[in-house]
Amino acid sequence: MHVKKGDKVRVITGKDKGKTGVIVRALPKEGKVVVEGVAVARRSVKGRMGEVGRIVERPMPIDASNVAKA
Repeated sequence: MHVKKGDKVRVITGKDKGKTGVIVRALPKEGKVVVEGVAVARRSVKGRMGEVGRIVERPMPIDASNVAKA
């Protein structure tokens, strides 16, 4: 893998093309990385036992070949 945790990278393909961020997590077995602020998925979390439901934003892994060191 050409990048590691803590590297500053730029997304070169996909819907987030041109965005930059720091690698939060590297998944070398899958060939994917999690970049801060890129590929953010929004999920609804149901409220339990008196809690109020909310929307949670979570960064999703993207393929390591889609990023380049910035």
